[in-house]
Amino acid sequence: MATRRRLSPNELIILGFALIILCGTVLLRLDVCRTGAELSWLDALFTATSATCVTGLAVVDTGTFFSPVGQGVLLGLIQVGGLGVMTYTSLVFLLWRKRISLSDRTAVRQSLLQDPSFRLGAFLRRVVFGALAIEAVGAALLWLLDPAGFAPWSALFHSVSAFCNAGFGLYADSLVQWRADAGVNLVFMALIVLGGLGFAVLIELGGWPRAAWRRLRSGRADPGARLSWHARVVLSTSLWLVLGGAAALFLAEFALGRDGVPLSSELLSALFQSVTSRTAGFNTLDIGGLTNISLLVIIALMFIGGSPGSCAGGVKTTTFRALLGFSLARIMGRRQAVVRRFALDEGSLNDALTLILYGIVIVGAGTLALCITELGPQPHAQTRGMFLELLFECVSAFGTVGLSAGVTGELSPWGRLVVTLLMFVGRLGPIVFIGVLHDMRRQEKFTWPEKRLPIG
Repeated sequence: MATRRRLSPNELIILGFALIILCGTVLLRLDVCRTGAELSWLDALFTATSATCVTGLAVVDTGTFFSPVGQGVLLGLIQVGGLGVMTYTSLVFLLWRKRISLSDRTAVRQSLLQDPSFRLGAFLRRVVFGALAIEAVGAALLWLLDPAGFAPWSALFHSVSAFCNAGFGLYADSLVQWRADAGVNLVFMALIVLGGLGFAVLIELGGWPRAAWRRLRSGRADPGARLSWHARVVLSTSLWLVLGGAAALFLAEFALGRDGVPLSSELLSALFQSVTSRTAGFNTLDIGGLTNISLLVIIALMFIGGSPGSCAGGVKTTTFRALLGFSLARIMGRRQAVVRRFALDEGSLNDALTLILYGIVIVGAGTLALCITELGPQPHAQTRGMFLELLFECVSAFGTVGLSAGVTGELSPWGRLVVTLLMFVGRLGPIVFIGVLHDMRRQEKFTWPEKRLPIG
């Protein structure tokens, strides 16, 4: 009797997300989810994919087009997509005291932590309940800071969307009306940063104050009082990306004083846009009105994205840090790529370089496809500026960011299908791609003869 083949962890992740997107598409088509206007199957698929893949690109205005029921469906898709289908599935099994299969454990490990040594039950409970607690605190703060702008439902919706790095909002101008509101900006930035650090780092940060306090009281060394190397790499890289992006955006947009607003508001806008550009998709500036320099800076931030095991997309901060370490090592003539006093192993470097190449190929293919579907045979003289906008759209979809230079609603049906596929690949692609590489990797028992090839 033939044995039935079990689905691999990578197949479980893909099928899980695809099933959630399909259910969301069907639900968004229901009349009760809309305020009256029709929503085509393609636009429903686009919106469900954007929500589940926590991207934020939208072809309709979320706040006016969808009813409270439809907004609730979107919120559910965002929450499930942000924390991961396998996380919720495994948590339900745990609460029912049922046994979790090895393939489920592997799927959760690959999609969240990349670490074989952890207790799945305790980890999942911390992830889910910790995320819900952060979202609840964020919603309460938004409501307290502006009860008129953020009624309880609006505050909850935006808090979940920010922490899950989705970028969906209930206002047509996103957060432009709160551009000068430091309190609202800080709450959103905190939620976005926490959602983009990675669950492992969040759990470690949650236990760090208590360990530091125990060390201070006892005067003895406590292993928990010092953050791990991984956490320090993530935090330092994220900080420098935020500050560097803010400085670049400030110089590109406000250095010449063309905006005519107070300096404090300019600095706050540049900082917020730097934070949100790496993964979240909210904006306090009109993206279509930014300079080309700013758009290129945002493209770079979107491509890098957040950190491993987080709600964010992109190639991840650790990949960027590994590439930077590799480049500095080659420039300085060092044999090893060093990141914060530790040399990266060959496997990590190979994964980082391969993932960067994978991202470039996917974005390049997507941009080419959009040039075909949206521009066709038109000469360059008639489409000036469109290439940058289409590239921006592709990187935003691949990085699951959700920012747009204003072309999302104008895409043709084929163009919307291309962006839908990019969002799906951008959310699951890096996880699955690296997983497949590890599955295919085998140790060869021989070496090939080497030959030097002239380079450059």
